[in-house]
Amino acid sequence: MGKKRNNEKQKVILPPDLPPEVTEEEIEVSDEDLEFVKENQDYAVSVTRLDTKSITKHVTRVANVEEDALEVLYEKRLRKKPLPKLEEENKTQVDRVDALPVKTLEGELYYRTSKTSDAPEDGGNEEAMEEDRVDNGVLKLTKAERRAKLKKTKKVAKKQEDVTKAEEVKPTPQAAVLAEVVEDLTAEKTFESKKQKLAELGIALLADPNSNIKSLKDMLQIVKDNDQAIVKLGLLSLLAVFKDIIPGYRIRLPTEKELEVKVSKDVKKMRYYEYTLLTTYKGYLQKLMSLEKSTAFQHIVIRCICTLLDAVPHFNFRETLLGIVVQNISSPDDVVRKLCSGAIKSLFINEGKHGGEATVEAVRLIADHVKFHDCQLHPDSIQPFMHLTFDEDLRRAEKQEEHNKVKNKKQWKKKNREESSHSQGNDGRQSTRTKFTEEVAADYRAASLAPDVMKQREMQSDTLRAVFETYFRILRHTMQSLKARPEASITASTTSPSGSHPLLAPCLNGLGKFSHLIDLDFMGDLMNYLKRLASGDDKSSEKQSQCLTVSERLQCCIVAFKVMRKNLDALNVDLQDFFVQLYNIVLEYRPGRDHGGLLAEALKIMLCDDRQHDMQKAAAFIKRLATFSLCFGSAESMAALVTVRHLLLKNVKCRNLLENDAGGGSVSGSIAKYQPYASDPTLSGALASILWELNLLWKHYHPTISTMAASISSMNNAQNQVYISTVSPQQAFKDLSLEQESFNPQFNVRKVNKKKRGRESSEPTLDTCSAIDENEVKEKLSTRFFLLRDIKENERLRAELERTTLSLQLYEEYKRQKRKTRKSKNV
Repeated sequence: MGKKRNNEKQKVILPPDLPPEVTEEEIEVSDEDLEFVKENQDYAVSVTRLDTKSITKHVTRVANVEEDALEVLYEKRLRKKPLPKLEEENKTQVDRVDALPVKTLEGELYYRTSKTSDAPEDGGNEEAMEEDRVDNGVLKLTKAERRAKLKKTKKVAKKQEDVTKAEEVKPTPQAAVLAEVVEDLTAEKTFESKKQKLAELGIALLADPNSNIKSLKDMLQIVKDNDQAIVKLGLLSLLAVFKDIIPGYRIRLPTEKELEVKVSKDVKKMRYYEYTLLTTYKGYLQKLMSLEKSTAFQHIVIRCICTLLDAVPHFNFRETLLGIVVQNISSPDDVVRKLCSGAIKSLFINEGKHGGEATVEAVRLIADHVKFHDCQLHPDSIQPFMHLTFDEDLRRAEKQEEHNKVKNKKQWKKKNREESSHSQGNDGRQSTRTKFTEEVAADYRAASLAPDVMKQREMQSDTLRAVFETYFRILRHTMQSLKARPEASITASTTSPSGSHPLLAPCLNGLGKFSHLIDLDFMGDLMNYLKRLASGDDKSSEKQSQCLTVSERLQCCIVAFKVMRKNLDALNVDLQDFFVQLYNIVLEYRPGRDHGGLLAEALKIMLCDDRQHDMQKAAAFIKRLATFSLCFGSAESMAALVTVRHLLLKNVKCRNLLENDAGGGSVSGSIAKYQPYASDPTLSGALASILWELNLLWKHYHPTISTMAASISSMNNAQNQVYISTVSPQQAFKDLSLEQESFNPQFNVRKVNKKKRGRESSEPTLDTCSAIDENEVKEKLSTRFFLLRDIKENERLRAELERTTLSLQLYEEYKRQKRKTRKSKNV
């Protein structure tokens, strides 16, 4: 009995299982419960303060038992509970069709059952059953087991998703093609709809802009589309609309005080129209500025801006348009550059649209642009200056006014003295009269359509100041660049046609055109600049002449003579240096490299235009131009021969060059022998030579040159002969340069002796002339050009060899001097 009592004491009674955990979502709380809790909040406070953790510990705790032993007891109890459930699950009821039932005495039917483990289908099911038993036996899992189970379920779910994705049927290529076609059709439909909408809005605006002014905002909204074609169409449509509906005056928005004043409906409508027009125009310009840098829209944007500047230069935001155009006037893109320069040219030509204000602004912007880029721009950037027009009557009126002021100064003083003596007590009346007269004059100016002369004079003076400031800056920059780096400029001038100073040619053209408007105070400096650019100083003349191209040096000579001719009364300058430079330039001229029109113009202005020359100088130019006409093309030769004929007509004594004496011309002058390599024409002694070149030119392939040479050689020394020269060198050059394009030389065989050679001898010569092999001619020409190239290469190598020999000689002399100094020290 005692043992049984001890065993009963040792038995441990476990606490009952806790109720199953229920989530907050499953708990349903009625409205009555909530109302009850709200009414009795004092009772609910005690419930919220309960410590659930301590309660669970107290319920699950067992006295005098360790935690490990307690876990073992829990596991045993959990294993005992699922045993009957497993037995019931293992027994599966057999289908009633497969087995006959047994009827008990009470009348109930009883079917036979069998365990699933008796007839396993697969070997793997046993393991699964064991796992199920283990899972069913252990109801509560640890944290690690829960995590592992969650990972497995996630992996299985991912595998199932991958399988379902793989099992999905892939779209066929036909479906993809159909989808692309549908997308294209929808894109075309949207494009056509937007295009039609733009057309409708534009037509409505052009028909009645006052009532449809709101459509401008819709068109501007369409321009912000992502499709490039729609954006381009929108920009061009808005351009056409703005050109048509922009008024002929600048819009000034009303101030706050003006808005407070009550106005009529028409005035309100007009204000709304002007406000919407100005705001949309501003948004349009901002859109153009944002698209300016993109390559896809650059041409259209520049075209729109230039068209607006040309069509409405008087309207608002003209400064922004001018800024964009001037920035792109020297663009590397030819299309953009031509558009910008054309817009500036039209702005200068059509000054009636803006009254000259836009001209002043454009000239100032170009001057600042040239200054900022240090004169390294495309020649088209200052080429529009040539289209400027200045009213000389304004300058004459200004001079007359100044003269009248100086002349009548004494009379004004006398009148003021007399008026002051009479009007000591009438000061108040005079002040009111002057105010009244000033107001009347201002009203008259505002009402009159005639332009203000004072304002035009100020704008013209500002424009001239900016233009000549730009030109003198370019001349100063070229002089500084030539002094700083002559070697670099030599290479630049030989490699590029414009050299290191591309703005010099248009600058010289502008100075030649506007030379009569230059102030006399700057005329001397201008002539000094031109002289130094054309010939250079005595020390650096060779370097500077090599830096500038032949065309630029010819332009310097032409501009100097134009300035001299237009200001004969004010200037007293010796032009001998320019004649010397022209005499040397004739030998440096190359037809393919240099501009022949400039040479013909220089010959016309400097030698042919009604100026009596020294006999030695005229003879030197005649001789040099005759030799020049042997070496170059027919156009240059014709211009030179026309100049020679003109000089021979003016200077009768120079016709002695046509004589064929054994010792040269009869009039030799101070120099008895001709020096063809002399740089000064007065020191060449050309009168001691003869024009033997005319005999060769008489056999020239071009008939006009041969006839001109024959006419010059047939001139006599008689002084009473009068020849009229109607053709200038420029005109002759133009005529033959145009003829060269369609000129075909004919091979005429001359009969040497008509008696000895008959018709039979002339026929085979014609056949030989007509049957010329082109391949042989090509080979001969190629060999000739190869020889010329080899000659140039040999000249270059010889120059290098001479330099090296000079350097070696200098080094040897240095060694000798060093040895002498050592010997002298030792002694």
